[in-house]
Order: sequence, then structure tokens, then C-alpha cells
Amino acid sequence: MSEMNQEVSVNEVKEDRVAGKEILRMVNVSKHFAQVVANKDVNLTVVEGEVHALLGENGAGKSTLMNVLYGLYAPSAGEVYYKGEKVEIHSPGQAINLGIGMVHQHFMLIPALSAIENVVLGYEGNGTVLDLKAAAKTFSDMSKQYGMAIDPWMRVEQLSVGQQQRLEILKALYRDAELLILDEPTAVLTPQEVENLFDIIRQLTKEGKTIIFISHKLNEIMTICDRCTVLRNGRVAAEGLPVKDIKNANQLAELMVGQTVNLKTDKSVAKPGEVVLQVKNVSALNDRKLQALNDVSFEIRAGEILGVAGVDGNGQSELVKVLTGLIPASEGQVRISGVDCINKSPKQILEHGVSHIPEDRQKMGMIAAMNLRENICLMEYDRMPYSGKGGLLRWSWIDEHSRELCSKYQVRTPGVQELAGNLSGGNQQKLVVGRELDREPKLLIAVHPSRGLDIGATKYIQSRIVEERDRGAAVLLVSTELDEVMDLSDRIIVLYEGEIMGTIEQKDADRNALGLLMAGIKNNEAQAG
Repeated sequence: MSEMNQEVSVNEVKEDRVAGKEILRMVNVSKHFAQVVANKDVNLTVVEGEVHALLGENGAGKSTLMNVLYGLYAPSAGEVYYKGEKVEIHSPGQAINLGIGMVHQHFMLIPALSAIENVVLGYEGNGTVLDLKAAAKTFSDMSKQYGMAIDPWMRVEQLSVGQQQRLEILKALYRDAELLILDEPTAVLTPQEVENLFDIIRQLTKEGKTIIFISHKLNEIMTICDRCTVLRNGRVAAEGLPVKDIKNANQLAELMVGQTVNLKTDKSVAKPGEVVLQVKNVSALNDRKLQALNDVSFEIRAGEILGVAGVDGNGQSELVKVLTGLIPASEGQVRISGVDCINKSPKQILEHGVSHIPEDRQKMGMIAAMNLRENICLMEYDRMPYSGKGGLLRWSWIDEHSRELCSKYQVRTPGVQELAGNLSGGNQQKLVVGRELDREPKLLIAVHPSRGLDIGATKYIQSRIVEERDRGAAVLLVSTELDEVMDLSDRIIVLYEGEIMGTIEQKDADRNALGLLMAGIKNNEAQAG
């Protein structure tokens, strides 16, 4: 009975939220990039005080449409009405002055500056003396008010990915945003952080603010949003659909892709072979010279997937960087296929049959200023079949191979000579994943492999990772997506403050057990409690 009452109360809240007046109307908006049509005659109406979902596959035009609204792109055609008045927004500054804020999928932060400097940059100090201490106090009070406490004086480069995400949200709130665009806001958040964000969103809508929520996570749409508009191939497939009228996530998935989608990954029982990766008593410091890993030990065999769960910032990033040679270990052993690889260079480690899907595709996985074919050959450019005798690159073969790879991994691009930076975030991710899996590694280190991907692409990439396991690869899967870890992994370890809190077999894994470990409560402590 309590669950039923709770469900009714949630619906009542949603009905109240959508009772407001229109705050935004976009009419027949189109946006072209040369021959590429990103948006075509898109109509979008958003009501004051609601959470409006914007759904669609990678490259469907969601981010482009919001970039038009935020003044980053000029529309090729169409009109925008804000608070009942027709507006032409030519810059983000103009959008901010109107009360429109945007949190981008890829953070717009300057790593070398402090959190508060990023917040006030371009916003305060217009001809007057900037009181940074006063601004920091206002920021701190606001961050505590919304449950997202961040040290205003800490440099952005010292913040975890999750903290940077929260900083972006606070930056928009600091600038008095009334309409807040959240582009994939939960892509880097743990389940606990997602719940916290949803509480913040509910608090914001109670204060009369309006949210446009771009996400690929269908269950989140069902949980937090009031209405949704679905884009497919740059056009509107469904406009202003009440979420309470949608039966389940499968129905949303069908609207997005135009066909039935299997939301469960097919996976047979693992058949582990020889040990491929052996990690023994590894410790390491982070970039602030603080202990990030403490006496970590585990092993992965050929033909199995070991998942790593944990709240962001508990050593997952440092573990991957030690394994791939990006930072040194202060002590311990790492052996790959029996070979000592501790503190070797990244190139030496990759030559032992290792592929790495990094946590940040733009900083670590690709070079935006290079085209697709150049990015695809980054890892193997100095050997056959990418280069021939004398080290000359075999561009004809590279072009053909690049086209095949883009087709296989559904990378939407005008051609392989398109700059990687011009692709949508999801297509950039598919490019990186495709390149790494194409190398047929003995050890695959996959960090957030489905980050920013739509449901169809997510399931495809996840099935390919399972295929790598079945081919005989050892897979280390690091993800803040608990569903992904539970779905794909054969065994799961949980990191908390740089230590392994416990190991759980997939058949025994549930959110409660994993949640306790993620909170720092070990198996025996949980049983004793």
C-alpha cells in the first residue's frame, strides 16, 4: 500500500509541476553544418516549472538544438520564443542574461583555475573590483544549500569527474539561471549521486525553475521527468509526451530508435582460463601526492570480466592509470601474461596486448584536431598493416579499414576525413571503443565504455565487450553505472578510499550489497550488523 501511495504522490507532484505557463517555444528550428542536417523543422515547447526530457540516439540533434538555444550556434531557420517574446540569442552571455543556463556534456571548465574562479569568469567584475572572497562565500553557501559542497579554492584539475559535474551545475545556478539545460548530467555520477541530483532538481522546480533534461538513461527519464520530446535523425518523433502515460523504458527506447530494443545483454556463463592480469599489493599516490591506492590485489583470467564499482574518486582512475603506465605505483607488482609491467611506459604496456578505453575520450582517447582515419591509426601507425617498408603510412588501406570500422561501430560521420572534434560525444565514444576493440587485445581495460551513448549503441558496445570475453580476452570493466557493472561482470570488486572492500560474484550481486561496500562497509561488517 505504501508503494502505491508513493507512486500516486509522485504523479500528483508531476501534474502540479506541468500546470505552469509556457517559458520556451522553439518553432521549426533547423540547423545545417555544410551538407550535414543536424536539426530539421524541430518544434519544442517547455512549460515553466517542469522537467522536460529531450531524448534521441547519438547524433539525433539534441545537443545541437540546445546549443542553438544557448547561443553557441546560429539557427539556419526557425524562431525562438522565451517568456512569450521572440528572441535571437547570439551568444552564451546573452542567454545567461535572459536566465538560460547550460551544463554541457563535456565540461566547460579551465583546469588550472580554482572552482570559484571558473564560476565568476566572464560573469562578475564588469568594470568593478571583484571581491573573490565574497563570491566564494556566496558559492559555498549555495553549494551547501543544494548538497553539493565543493571547496571554492580547489583547482578544477584536482577535482574528481563527479565534482566537476557538480561544479558545472552550481556555476549555472550561481548565475541565476531560470531555465537550466542539463546535457547528460548523470553520465559521470554514481547511483547515490544521481539520487542527490534528483533531489536538487525537485528542489529547483519547487522554486519555480525549469529543467531541460538530456539523457540516454531511460529509467531516469521515467523517474524525474514530466514530459519528453524525442528526436530521431534530427526531426521530432514525439513532442511533449507526458511521461506518466508511458508504460515502460522499452516504449521510450522504441520511440528513440524506431524499432524494438532488447534492454538486457545476452551473456553465457564465463569459462575462465589462464591468469592474464595479476595485481599484487599495489599502492599509488594521486596528483595531489595523497594516497589514492592502498595495497590493492586482484587477478583477471582470460575469458572473464572483472567489474570495478565504487563512488567516483575512490581510486578507480588511479588504478587504471597505474595499469596503463600513466602514473607510477609507489609499491607493488603488476604482471600481464606473466611479464612484469610495473611502471613501464604506456607504449610498452600496450605492446603486451592491452587495449584501453579511457575515462575521458576527449583528453585521453582521441585528438579532436585530427580526422577519423588519423585517430584510428594512432595506436598502430608504426607497424603493418598501417605502415609498410620505410615507415610510410598505407593511406588507401587505412581509409578502407576506417570506413569498415565506422560502419561496424555505427559511427555517424560524413566521411573518414571528418575531424573527430566535429562528431557528437556519443560518436566520438564509438570511434574510440571501435579502435580499441579492433586490436583484439589479450587484456581490455574499459573505463565507462558506454558513457554518453544512447540505448541502442550502449547495448551494442556492451555485447561487443562480452564477445571479447568469449574470444578469450581478460576484461577489466570500470564504471559508475551500477547496472552496467552488474549486467556485464562475472565478478565485482568495490573500491573505497583506495582499498578493495570486497569481491562479489555476479550471481550474488545486488544494489544493497554493493551499496554497503561502496559506503565503506565490508562484507563481514555488513553481516555482523
